[in-house]
Amino acid sequence: MSNVIDLRSDTVTLPSPAMRQAIFDAALGDDVYGDDPTVNALEKLAAAKVGKEAALLVTSGTMGNFCGVLAHCGRGDEVIVGDKCHIYNHEAGGASVLGGVAYHPVANTDAGEMPLTAIAGAIRDRENPHAALTRLVCLENTHGGCGGVVVAPSYMAQVKKLAHANDLKVHLDGARVFNAAVALGVDVKEITQHVDSVQFCMSKGLSAPIGSILAGDADLIRKARRLRKMLGGGMRQAGIIAAAGIVAITEMVDRLAEDHVNARILAAGLATIPGIAVDMNKIQTDIVVFSITDGRDLGALIGQLKAHGILVGGFGANSIRAVTHYGIDSNHIEATLEVFRTLMSQPAIGGSQAVEGAYR
Repeated sequence: MSNVIDLRSDTVTLPSPAMRQAIFDAALGDDVYGDDPTVNALEKLAAAKVGKEAALLVTSGTMGNFCGVLAHCGRGDEVIVGDKCHIYNHEAGGASVLGGVAYHPVANTDAGEMPLTAIAGAIRDRENPHAALTRLVCLENTHGGCGGVVVAPSYMAQVKKLAHANDLKVHLDGARVFNAAVALGVDVKEITQHVDSVQFCMSKGLSAPIGSILAGDADLIRKARRLRKMLGGGMRQAGIIAAAGIVAITEMVDRLAEDHVNARILAAGLATIPGIAVDMNKIQTDIVVFSITDGRDLGALIGQLKAHGILVGGFGANSIRAVTHYGIDSNHIEATLEVFRTLMSQPAIGGSQAVEGAYR
């Protein structure tokens, strides 16, 4: 894989040398007993980082969102979600299947928002015995289903005000919330202050090999810890995971700006190639979504790119997603652009091929 430029996702990152050393040196214990000092240190650090009372190490963003939603909601309750959000589209319906929680989808705008009037209209009348009980509103930032756009903290503040006025809580799928903070040039707490709970991934742009964090108040995290155990997520010497997570949070946040710069360079280069359309206003973080406009088969093009050592993912019917990350530098960007220039100058090849979707 050394000659492959993998732009499918920032989940493909490999741990930094500092992470590998931290894993090797990590002090360990049994985390199910609460005895792993490195896990305890990570959870304390993570909670403080996002301005919450407590935090929980989980294996993945999906597990973190699941535990968060079910810690807020009981069976028969309902959660308001965006129709393009990851929780609704790419987490196997877990809250419904395993937790008996219903999803109430509301249309997302291209900015990753759900209109406030639409959220208000989705809140059920609690006196109506025919309706599920609305308990939670879920936001996503950055919004992957909308191409990695940053959702404005001012909008999030309005959602929180609306939710709390109706006795609802707000959960944030913040898988890439540090990308949002870096793009805005603010401390991440400027974003997370507007939600009651937040999940963020350490295994995407922050480059840890595994692990996500769920943070909220102490009572919510106590409930989530039980849910994690129920899912089989109680880990033993999990300090080897947490050690890399500590490095991710303390050393890998600021360098996300490099990924954003590389994404802009890639997008700007693609925009000059005939047959490719890019909305530069939507290139805000590390995700580049662009359309193929000359009618060529998307799956065939992705297959050609793969044959030239460039891995990307499909994004809808006629678009491609490329994600910059740790391990991708300016030389990789230029090499990618050169392959695109070559392929797009050639006649389209026939035959539809399967398109690998961009799931995260």
